[in-house]
Amino acid sequence: MRTFRIAPSILSADFARLSQEVSDVIAAGADIIHFDVMDNHYVPNLTMGPMFCEAIRPHSSAPIDVHLMVKPVDALAAAFAKAGADIITFHPEGSEHIDRTLGLIKDAGCKAGLVFNPATPLSYLDHVMDKLDMILIMSVNPGFGGQSFIPHALEKIKLARQRIDAHTAKHGGEIWLEVDGGIKVDNIAQVAAAGADTFVAGSAIYGQKDYKAVIDAMRAELARAQG
Repeated sequence: MRTFRIAPSILSADFARLSQEVSDVIAAGADIIHFDVMDNHYVPNLTMGPMFCEAIRPHSSAPIDVHLMVKPVDALAAAFAKAGADIITFHPEGSEHIDRTLGLIKDAGCKAGLVFNPATPLSYLDHVMDKLDMILIMSVNPGFGGQSFIPHALEKIKLARQRIDAHTAKHGGEIWLEVDGGIKVDNIAQVAAAGADTFVAGSAIYGQKDYKAVIDAMRAELARAQG
């Protein structure tokens, strides 16, 4: 039985009242706060830096999961670790030395992970599984919220789950499998059935008036998938 986690993305929150938005989704049952960091170089959008993380850290009893869509990555990874991040993931294309970047994140006291765009091969995992706490599969092309789920991502989620299960069966430990992009009440069970255990949802939660109703509906779908 996998443990399922719901991670609202604050990219879709009301930035004018960000601390309240974070508190509200945690009260509504969120497990993780997901932070989408974009640099207008690696992806065509510019979002938030470490000071945002530092500002909301006192308002979040949940772990802060920072997804770095940036290049280069090392300096910002260190800055977000210092600002209070709990989990830091990055794209292999953003690092000149993936093993080193994972080590820097772990040495800073954070969990570390790799992120895979729809067209990025999972072969980047071949030599670093022992350093991973999370694998994040993008089910949209990164850069903007509100996009539709790319169905082909389901196959990549299944392949990532096979790699995780094979590694943990042999070496132990735990690696979370997170999915980000177009996650909604009506597809979360299908994504879970493919092997995911952690679900990033932005507009599907923050675009609704009742955050708890959406998160409860997602959990009901996940329970159905688990059963």
